[in-house]
Amino acid sequence: MNERTNVLGVGVSLINMGMALDRLHQWITAREHQYVSVCTVHTVMECRRNAELRRIVNSAGMTTPDGMPLVWLSRLAGHREVGRVYGPDLMLAEMAASVRAGHRHYFYGGRARVADRLADVMRDRFPGVAIVGAFSPPVGTAAELCNNETAALINRAKPDIVWVGVSSPKQEFWMSCMRPLIDAPVLIGVGAAFDFHTGTARQAPRWMQRAGLEWLFRLSQEPRRLWRRYLIDNPWFLFEIARQKLGLKRYPLS
Repeated sequence: MNERTNVLGVGVSLINMGMALDRLHQWITAREHQYVSVCTVHTVMECRRNAELRRIVNSAGMTTPDGMPLVWLSRLAGHREVGRVYGPDLMLAEMAASVRAGHRHYFYGGRARVADRLADVMRDRFPGVAIVGAFSPPVGTAAELCNNETAALINRAKPDIVWVGVSSPKQEFWMSCMRPLIDAPVLIGVGAAFDFHTGTARQAPRWMQRAGLEWLFRLSQEPRRLWRRYLIDNPWFLFEIARQKLGLKRYPLS
C-alpha cells in the first residue's frame, strides 16, 4: 500500500478508489493518525518549486493520483491496477461507505457558509451519514489558520475524518501543521470539492475528466486566476517528464 511511483520527485501512491477506501477504514479502525494529499500536475509542479511542500506531500499516508496524467504515468510504469482517486469522487465514495461503517465527518474550508451547505448536501444525499461539524475559516495563511482554538473546535466534535477544502498547496501546509493537534485519525485535502458539491463551481463533464482535459474546462471557467497554472506549468511538466523518462535528470523522493 505504501508503494509509489516517482513523478518528478513526488511519490504518487499506487492505488485505486477501492484501495483508498480500504486504507481509510483501516486507519480509522486503528485510530492511526494520517493525512491524505490528492495530487495533480499542479501539485507536482508546486513541489518542484518548494522543497518543504515536497516533503509534506511525500510524507502523506496517501498521495492519491487525482489527475489522469499521474494515472497514465503509473500505468506506463507497469502498475495497471492504478485508477484515478479524484478528491470530489473520494468524498462521495467515502460518504456512501460511511453510512454502513459509521464514520464521522467534519468539513473545514470553503468560503462563508459553504461548509455548512456541504454538510446539508451530504446529509440529503446520504441519509444516515454522520456529519458532526462544519466550519468555514476566515481568510489567512496556513500558518495563521493553524492554531489550538481550531483544533479544539474540531476535537470537540470527535470526527473520524476531517475534510479540508482550502486551495492547494495551502491545504497541505495546514494539514501538516494541524496533524499533531487534531485527534481525528484522518485529514483529507480535497480542494475544490466543497465548491463542486455545493454548486458554487461547475465540474468538468466526465468525458473531459477521463480524457485528462479537466484543466481546459477549469481554465475556461477561471482564465484570469488559472492561466499561469495551466499554460505555463503543463508544458513545463511535460518537458520535465521527458527528461526524467530519458534519464537526463534524476528526481529523488526527498
